Amino acid sequence: MKINSNSKQSYSSLAKWLHWSFVILFAYGIYKQVEELNELEDFSLLKFEIFFAFIFLLFLVFRFVYMTKTQNSSLPENTSKAQKIAAKLVHLSMYFCLFGIVLSGLMIGFLYWFGIKGGYLIEFSIFIHESFFSIIYWLISLHVIASIYHRFKQDGVWNSMVPFFKENKTQNN
Repeated sequence: MKINSNSKQSYSSLAKWLHWSFVILFAYGIYKQVEELNELEDFSLLKFEIFFAFIFLLFLVFRFVYMTKTQNSSLPENTSKAQKIAAKLVHLSMYFCLFGIVLSGLMIGFLYWFGIKGGYLIEFSIFIHESFFSIIYWLISLHVIASIYHRFKQDGVWNSMVPFFKENKTQNN
C-alpha cells in the first residue's frame, strides 16, 4: 500500500523543533512543579517559577502564531470532515489549556508575591490551574492516540512530525 499522495505535507524543521522542544519544556515544568504552595516561601524559587512561566508563555505564543500563520495540517485531503474538526478542536483546546495553565500559575505566583497566601482568590486560582492540568492530560492523551492511529494507518501524518519509527514508503499486502 502506498502512502496517500495527498498527505506528503510535512511540517517545517522549525515547526518540528518547536513541537519537540515544547514537549521537553512541558515535561520539565511538570517534573519541577511546586508540590505545596508554601514552597513558594523560598523567594528564589518563586522568582524562578514566575520567570519559567514567562518563558513558557513567550514560547507558547510564538509557537501558536508560527503554526497558525505558516503551517498547514498534514491530514490527507480525503480525511473526513468530522476527523478534521476533531483534530483542530483538540489542537486549539491544547493551546487554550496551556495558556490557562500559564496564566493561572502566574496569578498564583503574583498573589503569593504580594502576600496573599490564602483565601478565596488563591484557592480559586489553584482550582483553575489544577483543572487545566487535568484537561491537558486528557488532550495530550488524545493527541498521542491519534498520532499512533495515523502511524498504523500509514497516511503520512506520523512522518510529518515524528522523527522516529518512520512509516514505510510502500508496504506489501
